[in-house]
Amino acid sequence: MFALICLAPLAANVPSPADAAEPVIARMMEVDRTVTPQLRHYTSSRRYSLENKRFGQRAEMTVRMTFRHPGHKQFEVVSEKGSGAIRSRVFRKMLESEIEASSAEMRDATHITPRNYSFRLIGSEELEGRQAFVLEAIPKTKNKFLFRGKIWVDAEDYAIARIEGSPAQNPSFWVRKTTFVHRYAKFGPFWLAVSNASTTDVLVFGRTEVLVEYFDYRINEAPAAAGGNSPAPDK
Repeated sequence: MFALICLAPLAANVPSPADAAEPVIARMMEVDRTVTPQLRHYTSSRRYSLENKRFGQRAEMTVRMTFRHPGHKQFEVVSEKGSGAIRSRVFRKMLESEIEASSAEMRDATHITPRNYSFRLIGSEELEGRQAFVLEAIPKTKNKFLFRGKIWVDAEDYAIARIEGSPAQNPSFWVRKTTFVHRYAKFGPFWLAVSNASTTDVLVFGRTEVLVEYFDYRINEAPAAAGGNSPAPDK
Protein backbone atom coordinates (compact mmCIF):
# COMPACT_ATOMS: atom_id res chain seq x y z
CA MET A 1 0.00 0.00 0.00
CA PHE A 2 2.84 2.38 0.88
CA ALA A 3 4.44 1.80 -2.50
CA LEU A 4 1.19 2.60 -4.28
CA ILE A 5 0.76 5.82 -2.30
CA CYS A 6 4.29 6.95 -3.15
CA LEU A 7 3.99 6.18 -6.83
CA ALA A 8 0.60 7.80 -7.38
CA PRO A 9 1.89 11.43 -7.43
CA LEU A 10 4.62 10.44 -9.88
CA ALA A 11 2.11 8.82 -12.22
CA ALA A 12 -0.08 11.90 -12.06
CA ASN A 13 2.80 14.02 -13.40
CA VAL A 14 3.36 11.83 -16.46
CA PRO A 15 1.93 13.70 -19.48
CA SER A 16 -0.69 11.95 -21.58
CA PRO A 17 0.16 11.15 -25.24
CA ALA A 18 -2.10 14.04 -26.28
CA ASP A 19 -0.43 16.50 -23.88
CA ALA A 20 3.04 15.34 -24.94
CA ALA A 21 2.12 16.01 -28.58
CA GLU A 22 1.14 19.65 -27.96
CA PRO A 23 4.63 21.21 -27.89
CA VAL A 24 5.66 19.26 -31.01
CA ILE A 25 2.59 20.39 -32.93
CA ALA A 26 2.89 23.97 -31.63
CA ARG A 27 6.49 24.14 -32.82
CA MET A 28 5.52 22.58 -36.16
CA MET A 29 2.82 25.24 -36.65
CA GLU A 30 5.25 28.02 -35.74
CA VAL A 31 7.84 26.82 -38.25
CA ASP A 32 5.16 26.42 -40.92
CA ARG A 33 4.02 30.03 -40.44
CA THR A 34 7.62 31.20 -40.82
CA VAL A 35 8.94 29.00 -43.64
CA THR A 36 5.94 28.31 -45.89
CA PRO A 37 5.41 31.96 -47.00
CA GLN A 38 9.02 31.93 -48.30
CA LEU A 39 8.04 29.28 -50.86
CA ARG A 40 6.67 31.70 -53.42
CA HIS A 41 6.95 29.61 -56.56
CA TYR A 42 8.24 26.24 -57.70
CA THR A 43 7.90 23.75 -60.49
CA SER A 44 8.39 20.00 -60.36
CA SER A 45 7.84 16.88 -62.42
CA ARG A 46 5.76 13.89 -61.37
CA ARG A 47 5.54 10.38 -62.67
CA TYR A 48 2.27 8.56 -61.99
CA SER A 49 2.25 4.78 -62.46
CA LEU A 50 -0.46 2.21 -61.77
CA GLU A 51 -0.45 -1.57 -61.86
CA ASN A 52 -3.31 -4.04 -61.46
CA LYS A 53 -1.91 -7.56 -61.62
CA ARG A 54 -5.28 -9.36 -61.69
CA PHE A 55 -6.16 -7.86 -65.06
CA GLY A 56 -2.63 -7.08 -66.24
CA GLN A 57 -3.39 -3.37 -66.52
CA ARG A 58 -0.64 -0.74 -66.39
CA ALA A 59 -0.42 2.94 -67.15
CA GLU A 60 1.99 5.83 -66.70
CA MET A 61 1.70 9.58 -66.96
CA THR A 62 4.31 12.31 -66.46
CA VAL A 63 3.17 15.82 -65.63
CA ARG A 64 4.80 19.16 -64.89
CA MET A 65 3.35 21.03 -61.93
CA THR A 66 3.60 24.76 -61.24
CA PHE A 67 2.95 26.06 -57.73
CA ARG A 68 2.40 29.69 -56.72
CA HIS A 69 1.91 30.91 -53.17
CA PRO A 70 -0.37 30.51 -51.28
CA GLY A 71 -1.58 27.30 -52.96
CA HIS A 72 -2.36 27.70 -56.64
CA LYS A 73 -1.39 24.66 -58.73
CA GLN A 74 -1.36 24.06 -62.48
CA PHE A 75 -0.62 20.79 -64.25
CA GLU A 76 0.64 20.09 -67.75
CA VAL A 77 0.70 16.52 -69.09
CA VAL A 78 4.11 15.85 -70.62
CA SER A 79 3.72 12.19 -71.65
CA GLU A 80 1.45 9.23 -71.04
CA LYS A 81 1.13 5.58 -72.02
CA GLY A 82 -0.86 2.48 -71.16
CA SER A 83 -4.57 2.10 -70.42
CA GLY A 84 -6.56 5.15 -71.49
CA ALA A 85 -9.25 4.34 -68.93
CA ILE A 86 -6.72 4.40 -66.09
CA ARG A 87 -5.19 7.66 -67.27
CA SER A 88 -8.62 9.27 -67.55
CA ARG A 89 -10.38 7.81 -64.52
CA VAL A 90 -7.48 7.59 -62.08
CA PHE A 91 -4.59 9.92 -62.90
CA ARG A 92 -6.63 12.87 -64.11
CA LYS A 93 -9.06 12.45 -61.21
CA MET A 94 -6.08 12.62 -58.85
CA LEU A 95 -4.99 15.89 -60.43
CA GLU A 96 -8.51 17.31 -60.19
CA SER A 97 -8.75 16.32 -56.52
CA GLU A 98 -5.42 17.97 -55.72
CA ILE A 99 -6.49 21.20 -57.39
CA GLU A 100 -9.73 21.11 -55.42
CA ALA A 101 -7.91 20.45 -52.13
CA SER A 102 -5.53 23.36 -52.73
CA SER A 103 -8.27 25.85 -53.53
CA ALA A 104 -8.76 28.80 -51.19
CA GLU A 105 -12.07 27.34 -50.00
CA MET A 106 -10.55 23.98 -49.00
CA ARG A 107 -7.00 24.93 -47.97
CA ASP A 108 -7.61 25.50 -44.25
CA ALA A 109 -9.87 22.45 -44.01
CA THR A 110 -7.22 20.06 -45.35
CA HIS A 111 -4.02 21.18 -43.61
CA ILE A 112 -2.46 19.00 -40.92
CA THR A 113 -3.29 21.27 -37.97
CA PRO A 114 -5.03 20.95 -34.57
CA ARG A 115 -8.11 22.41 -36.22
CA ASN A 116 -8.49 19.30 -38.38
CA TYR A 117 -6.77 16.58 -36.33
CA SER A 118 -6.23 15.34 -32.79
CA PHE A 119 -2.66 14.21 -32.14
CA ARG A 120 -1.04 11.68 -29.81
CA LEU A 121 2.71 11.32 -29.37
CA ILE A 122 3.65 7.67 -29.95
CA GLY A 123 7.43 7.97 -29.65
CA SER A 124 10.49 8.87 -31.69
CA GLU A 125 12.71 7.03 -34.16
CA GLU A 126 15.39 7.55 -36.78
CA LEU A 127 14.12 8.29 -40.27
CA GLU A 128 16.50 8.66 -43.22
CA GLY A 129 19.36 9.32 -40.80
CA ARG A 130 17.49 12.01 -38.84
CA GLN A 131 15.55 11.82 -35.59
CA ALA A 132 11.79 12.28 -35.84
CA PHE A 133 8.81 12.40 -33.51
CA VAL A 134 6.08 9.89 -34.38
CA LEU A 135 2.51 11.04 -33.78
CA GLU A 136 -0.88 9.50 -34.35
CA ALA A 137 -3.18 11.78 -36.36
CA ILE A 138 -6.94 11.35 -35.85
CA PRO A 139 -9.20 13.37 -38.18
CA LYS A 140 -11.92 15.45 -36.53
CA THR A 141 -14.26 15.17 -39.54
CA LYS A 142 -14.80 12.74 -42.42
CA ASN A 143 -13.54 15.22 -45.00
CA LYS A 144 -12.47 13.18 -48.04
CA PHE A 145 -9.11 14.99 -48.10
CA LEU A 146 -8.18 14.09 -44.51
CA PHE A 147 -6.55 10.86 -43.35
CA ARG A 148 -6.22 8.63 -40.30
CA GLY A 149 -2.73 7.39 -39.49
CA LYS A 150 0.72 8.53 -38.36
CA ILE A 151 3.02 11.44 -39.11
CA TRP A 152 6.78 11.70 -38.62
CA VAL A 153 7.91 15.21 -37.62
CA ASP A 154 11.59 15.96 -38.11
CA ALA A 155 13.09 16.66 -34.67
CA GLU A 156 15.37 19.42 -35.95
CA ASP A 157 13.24 21.27 -38.51
CA TYR A 158 9.78 20.37 -37.11
CA ALA A 159 8.55 19.61 -40.62
CA ILE A 160 6.56 16.57 -41.68
CA ALA A 161 8.94 13.98 -43.15
CA ARG A 162 6.57 11.03 -43.61
CA ILE A 163 2.86 10.18 -43.48
CA GLU A 164 1.29 6.73 -43.33
CA GLY A 165 -2.43 6.16 -43.21
CA SER A 166 -5.80 5.69 -44.85
CA PRO A 167 -8.41 8.19 -46.07
CA ALA A 168 -10.73 9.49 -43.34
CA GLN A 169 -13.65 8.80 -45.68
CA ASN A 170 -13.92 5.76 -47.96
CA PRO A 171 -14.10 7.20 -51.48
CA SER A 172 -16.45 4.53 -52.84
CA PHE A 173 -18.57 1.50 -51.94
CA TRP A 174 -16.34 -0.50 -54.30
CA VAL A 175 -13.20 0.35 -52.36
CA ARG A 176 -12.59 -1.99 -49.43
CA LYS A 177 -9.42 -0.38 -48.15
CA THR A 178 -6.77 2.14 -49.17
CA THR A 179 -3.41 2.66 -47.47
CA PHE A 180 -0.62 5.04 -48.42
CA VAL A 181 2.91 6.11 -47.54
CA HIS A 182 3.86 9.69 -48.37
CA ARG A 183 7.55 10.64 -48.11
CA TYR A 184 9.17 14.07 -48.01
CA ALA A 185 12.77 15.30 -48.33
CA LYS A 186 14.52 18.57 -47.57
CA PHE A 187 15.27 20.96 -50.44
CA GLY A 188 17.13 23.91 -48.99
CA PRO A 189 14.88 25.17 -46.15
CA PHE A 190 11.77 23.46 -47.57
CA TRP A 191 10.39 19.94 -47.11
CA LEU A 192 8.68 18.75 -50.28
CA ALA A 193 7.14 15.49 -51.46
CA VAL A 194 9.36 12.86 -53.09
CA SER A 195 6.98 9.88 -53.34
CA ASN A 196 3.46 8.73 -52.60
CA ALA A 197 2.79 4.98 -52.74
CA SER A 198 -0.77 3.75 -52.25
CA THR A 199 -2.45 0.35 -52.33
CA THR A 200 -6.19 0.01 -52.87
CA ASP A 201 -8.27 -3.15 -52.52
CA VAL A 202 -11.20 -2.80 -54.93
CA LEU A 203 -14.14 -5.19 -55.29
CA VAL A 204 -13.87 -7.19 -58.53
CA PHE A 205 -10.59 -5.51 -59.58
CA GLY A 206 -8.58 -6.64 -56.55
CA ARG A 207 -5.32 -5.04 -55.40
CA THR A 208 -4.24 -1.95 -57.30
CA GLU A 209 -0.97 -0.13 -56.64
CA VAL A 210 -0.32 3.51 -57.52
CA LEU A 211 3.06 5.23 -57.21
CA VAL A 212 3.66 8.95 -57.62
CA GLU A 213 7.29 10.08 -57.85
CA TYR A 214 8.18 13.77 -57.48
CA PHE A 215 11.43 15.10 -58.95
CA ASP A 216 13.21 17.92 -60.80
CA TYR A 217 12.26 20.67 -58.35
CA ARG A 218 13.04 24.26 -59.30
CA ILE A 219 12.32 26.49 -56.33
CA ASN A 220 11.69 30.24 -56.29
CA GLU A 221 13.17 30.63 -59.76
CA ALA A 222 11.97 33.23 -62.22
CA PRO A 223 10.25 31.59 -65.23
CA ALA A 224 13.16 32.58 -67.51
CA ALA A 225 15.56 30.63 -65.30
CA ALA A 226 13.60 27.39 -65.49
CA GLY A 227 16.45 25.61 -67.28
CA GLY A 228 18.65 25.49 -64.15
CA ASN A 229 19.46 22.45 -62.09
CA SER A 230 17.07 21.32 -59.37
CA PRO A 231 18.47 21.29 -55.84
CA ALA A 232 19.42 17.93 -54.38
CA PRO A 233 17.58 16.84 -51.23
CA ASP A 234 19.45 17.58 -48.01
CA LYS A 235 20.11 14.58 -45.78
